[in-house]
Amino acid sequence: MIQGIIAIYVREMLILRRRLTRQIPSWSISPFLYLTAFSYAVGHGVTIDGHTYIEFLIPGLIAMGSMTQSFAIASEINIARFYWHIFEEFQAAPISKFAYVAGEVLAGMTRAMLAISVIMVLGFLFGVRLHYGPAFFLALFLNSFVFASLAVGLAMVVKSHADQAMLSNFIITPMAFLGGTFFPVERLPEWAGAILNLLPLTHASRAIRSACLGDPVNVFSYVLLLIVGLIFFAVAVWCVEKAKD
Repeated sequence: MIQGIIAIYVREMLILRRRLTRQIPSWSISPFLYLTAFSYAVGHGVTIDGHTYIEFLIPGLIAMGSMTQSFAIASEINIARFYWHIFEEFQAAPISKFAYVAGEVLAGMTRAMLAISVIMVLGFLFGVRLHYGPAFFLALFLNSFVFASLAVGLAMVVKSHADQAMLSNFIITPMAFLGGTFFPVERLPEWAGAILNLLPLTHASRAIRSACLGDPVNVFSYVLLLIVGLIFFAVAVWCVEKAKD
């Protein structure tokens, strides 16, 4: 099983290595625009819980980036399924469905970690000094695990790239803007906050931000992300089995 996981993971990393020179600018442009716009527009004039807005924003961008980049592994899986027919080769190979999911999830998490390192460098260049300790990396790891697992499961369900784009528009994009990335969820009406607190990204943003700013972390957010990630991983394994049928 370990060999199967490594085989899937190495394949994805070889593809990523060939595209890395194009991926890094792609990972940089959106965070750079957000930081540029908000740092000059409101970054020095607004404080949230004793921190400048840009200090509040960067952890949110990290949470959002880890979500979008780990979920992006779904596109690679779809290309392999629909155009290269690699998934059929995996079916014939002695690779278990668990190993397949684990390899793809690890690849998605690696993409997220690389993309987040770009945001961290940009934050440093903008003069923002945050704390990147074990609690930060644990929250980042769990958030990437949640959305990479979700990506693998959904990639087994969609029938085309158009379906994948539709899922991203209805699932990832709303969470990116409403999951506590750009504004505190607590400042919304109570009914809206209750709904947004159901989103895993809301808890990831809260955990990552608390760790970055040196505030006390909420263990509940970490436990929730772990449980949701394990559920999504199990569902992804089941979806792979159904896709084989």
